[in-house]
Amino acid sequence: MTDKNDWRLTGQQSYLMNKKLTKCEYRQLSEEWKHDHCAFCWDKFSENPEHLNVGYCTEDKKYWICEECFNDFKEMFNFTVI
Repeated sequence: MTDKNDWRLTGQQSYLMNKKLTKCEYRQLSEEWKHDHCAFCWDKFSENPEHLNVGYCTEDKKYWICEECFNDFKEMFNFTVI
């Protein structure tokens, strides 16, 4: 169980609580938008092999969550994988 005082928790419950997530490969949105960050630990997602390439994202692909943070917070945030 993750501690509610975990350093990665910075108010995400206001926009990630009870979200439906999809596990998918990261694809940049445009030439101007080439990467995203994990909503919890801020690890970088991009198409670059040096970065995270697969993770969990919200249906609108606005928020990305790495595998480790997903596993750490899935119960606390009541995530559903679709």
